[in-house]
Amino acid sequence: MLHILSIVLPVFGLIAIGYGARRAKLVLDRTGDGLSDYVFTIAVPALIFKTLTAADLPESQPWGYWFAYFLGAGIVWALAMAIGQRFFKLTRMDNVVAGFSSAQANTVMVGIPLILEAYGKPGAVPLFLLIAIHLPIMMTIATLMAEKGHTHWRRMARQLLLHPILLAIFFSTAFRFSGLPVPATIKTIIEMLGASAIPCALIAMGIALYRYGVGEDFKLAATISALKLILHPLLVYIFAFHVFTMPPVWAGVAVLFASSPAGVNAYLFAERYRAGARIASSAIALSTALSVITSAFWLAWLGIR
Repeated sequence: MLHILSIVLPVFGLIAIGYGARRAKLVLDRTGDGLSDYVFTIAVPALIFKTLTAADLPESQPWGYWFAYFLGAGIVWALAMAIGQRFFKLTRMDNVVAGFSSAQANTVMVGIPLILEAYGKPGAVPLFLLIAIHLPIMMTIATLMAEKGHTHWRRMARQLLLHPILLAIFFSTAFRFSGLPVPATIKTIIEMLGASAIPCALIAMGIALYRYGVGEDFKLAATISALKLILHPLLVYIFAFHVFTMPPVWAGVAVLFASSPAGVNAYLFAERYRAGARIASSAIALSTALSVITSAFWLAWLGIR
């Protein structure tokens, strides 16, 4: 239990610092925006480069790993949309946002710090490989649902290919296979940038948590949070540990990845289509707050002590 607290408390303690600083007006919303931009475009790509250029990659694709995670995500997404339509009478676009919010995880702000604290270096490879697949799949599905067959494929492909995190993964993998050494000075710079990723991401998440709030959509936000924090990781746990075959660390990473709160990409997606922004922001705020408790539960359930 003490080890679980040593993992959870620093992560959510930094989120609380960001929240408290914004509440006390020591920082502004634009501070969080700047930190988020820095984390997404510079710090996390540096962390990815540092990890993937030094990691031991699997010789073959762990297909069970992908199936376990995305089957869980698909079930949760479909269930969220069914509930949204049946009980909350959501419009089509609001319903797409609700489904996206329930299945898309906040991996950069919360998932990366939590998983790396829990599993260390052995968990880094499955974590970043899943991030590489997670973003394009989720964004593509959400966009197809939003566009109803009128998707601008070139625009969407360009947005995905130019995404800083995906670029970092592609470049890191290519550099690794080139066999070239990383110059000492460059390596030091990358390590310093990578070290700043986690604290900056968590502070930014705290500022965003204050900005979004839960608002008037508490019941819907609570429903999405339950699907995201409880059902999604439960389904992935069943698939990863009892249906498909994979290393225990990979299975644990998939579960913790699924247990991450609703991601900010759901809010950005909602803003892009001018629909469901309040739904996404409420789900982000509430699921992030509740994930303090649920993260500790899943860590204990996975036997991380």
